[in-house]
Amino acid sequence: MLKIAMVGCGAIGVAALELLANRPDISVVTVLVPAPHLDDARQRIRPWAPHATVHGSLDAAHTRPDLLVECAGHGAIIEHVLPALRAGIPCIVASVGALAAPGLVEELEQAARTGATRVHLLSGAIGAIDALAAARHGGLDEVVYTGRKPPLAWSGTPADAQFDLKSLSDGATVIFEGTARQAAATYPKNANVAATLALAGLGLDNTRVRLLADPGVQDNVHHVHARGAFGEFELTMRGKPLAANPKTSSLTVYSLVRAICNAVEPVVI
Repeated sequence: MLKIAMVGCGAIGVAALELLANRPDISVVTVLVPAPHLDDARQRIRPWAPHATVHGSLDAAHTRPDLLVECAGHGAIIEHVLPALRAGIPCIVASVGALAAPGLVEELEQAARTGATRVHLLSGAIGAIDALAAARHGGLDEVVYTGRKPPLAWSGTPADAQFDLKSLSDGATVIFEGTARQAAATYPKNANVAATLALAGLGLDNTRVRLLADPGVQDNVHHVHARGAFGEFELTMRGKPLAANPKTSSLTVYSLVRAICNAVEPVVI
C-alpha cells in the first residue's frame, strides 16, 4: 500500500482524490493545508479520503508517507516539499512554474540529494515532454512555446493593465514575449507549462515564450516548436479547463494521477 501525503485540497487535489478513491494499492493518509483551512479541508476530502488526517505540517502528522504530492501552489514547495525531500521522502511537484525563481531548482536538487531521494516534476497540461527531454541529449537549437487563451481568460493578469481585454475582437494580440523565466515572473499563474518545457529542454533563459489573447479560441491552446540535431517537431494541444477551476487544465489532474499510479504499477510507460 502506497501511503501518500497530499499538499493542498483545492480543485486539483480534490479531483485527484476522486480518481484515486477506488485504488486498493494507494491510500491518501495525510492532507496538508494552512491552519485556517483545516476544517474546510476535512469536509472537502471526506467523500474521497474519509480516513485521511488533515494537518498544517507534515511534522504534525502521525504517519510518515511513502510519497508527498504537491498541488497547492508555489509557496508549498518551500514550506512542504523541501523539508520532505531532506527527510528522504520522494515528492511530486505540480507547481513547476515556481522553479523559475532564482536558485530554487538548485535548492530542490540539493534537498533531494541530502535525503537520497527524488523529486518528480509533472508534465501537467502539456505533452511531448519525453521527446523534448530526449532531444536535449542530442542537442537542441530552439524551443518556442506559444500560449493562446480567450482575451477575458487573461483577466487579473498584467495584461489587464496593458490592454482592453473586453474589446479585443480583431485577431490575436501578443500580450507577452520573452524568456520562460520572464514569463514566470510576469504571469506566475500561467507559468507552469512554459517552465516545464524549459526545464525539460533548453532551460529557463533560453526557451522563448509568446502569450496571446485570441478571440478566435475558446480553449487554452498550447503550441510547442522544437528543433535540433534530432530533427524538428511541433505540438498543438487544446486543453479543456477543469470544471471546478477554469484557470486549470483538466489534463493537469490526469497527469498528477498518472504520476501517482506509476509509483505502484509493475509496468510504466
